[in-house]
Amino acid sequence: MSATTITSLTTSEAPSQVPTAVQETVPEEVPEPSDAAVKFLEGIVPEEDFKYLMFDDSLLTTSTDTYTSGSKQGRELGEFTVSVEPTRHKQQDCYLIHANSHGSIDGVPCGTSITAYVGQNLETIEQQHHEYVKLENCPLDRKTFIVQQEDCYVVNRVITQGEDIQRSSRSIELSKMKGFISEGSNLLLHRLLIEKNFHSDDFQLLSFDSDTNICAAIYRPLEDRTQTVDGTEIRVYGVERTINSVVDLPTTWQSYFMQDGHLTNRVQVGSPVTMKLARVPNLIMRDEEPPKPTFEKRSLQWDEDMQLYSKFLDRKEELKADHGSYVRHHPELKNLLADFLQFLLLRKPEDVVQFAAEYFSAFSPAMPTATPYLASNAPTPFPASRTNTKIDQLRAPTR
Repeated sequence: MSATTITSLTTSEAPSQVPTAVQETVPEEVPEPSDAAVKFLEGIVPEEDFKYLMFDDSLLTTSTDTYTSGSKQGRELGEFTVSVEPTRHKQQDCYLIHANSHGSIDGVPCGTSITAYVGQNLETIEQQHHEYVKLENCPLDRKTFIVQQEDCYVVNRVITQGEDIQRSSRSIELSKMKGFISEGSNLLLHRLLIEKNFHSDDFQLLSFDSDTNICAAIYRPLEDRTQTVDGTEIRVYGVERTINSVVDLPTTWQSYFMQDGHLTNRVQVGSPVTMKLARVPNLIMRDEEPPKPTFEKRSLQWDEDMQLYSKFLDRKEELKADHGSYVRHHPELKNLLADFLQFLLLRKPEDVVQFAAEYFSAFSPAMPTATPYLASNAPTPFPASRTNTKIDQLRAPTR
């Protein structure tokens, strides 16, 4: 089966090829991502952060050492390509990431291909990872399928070495996979770190080693430097990623990028093979966002503004006409106000507001009806008689 055929396999087809009878156990001790790294992932704003990261990268794979008889220093061995594009998968917005590295070392074809669907916070939805070395007597082929389900990740593997085929399947709870970054999402994460001007010294996430064991993946910034590409010197910015395997020695990759996120150099520390940019790509053009306007606070002198003052006069006349119309349609209003004013002038109370409240409360249907059995000497707003000497006897309580 060719590399193209394997890459085109869908994840839905993968489980049918990998029986689930063989189950592997997950180590109880799982490393924890750092708070800074988790906060970084949770703070991603896809519409802004990934806006200028949807592009392709193409690098040449070269030998930096005479480690084989047929590969001299600087000789081209193959190519490495990465593409990222927005898409929809399983009814959710995500990013489709393709990575492909293939070539020939000492006449032996080998390569790696990755197809991943990555969510908007870099969580892995699905990933197919295929590695092969086509040795003449004992070819090696390794395929790993990662699928996110409702409560867990399912990891299926098929390893073919010669005529020996090993199949395995395991499930990992989502709670143990917080901060997990697959190889596919790692490619997009590197671009985002450059976009965000990454400078954190405490940035630990989770990843798989070569045997799909959960382990710590530590990221740290590298000092920027100058790189010559096709006779042109460009400034590049680096990120180092170290996988601390629980069963093997740590593995470290160093990657350098242009300021816009284009990959220029990628190498595994200790390996004589490096991936380099052959020609300078066109810079990603960014939309020029106009500066936000600032408005000085000014005092409002509405009476000096002709338009506002004109509106004021129009509204004033409108209200006067409306009030006059209401009074004409309710003639009882004049009689009511005249009676109140006459009564007010007769009593001359100290508290005019309280007097008005008591006066007009008699017209409210919500007030209780007075009973005829109340005491006759109850407080009354009417003036007391000063000429009738028997008035106090008449005020005696009614029984």
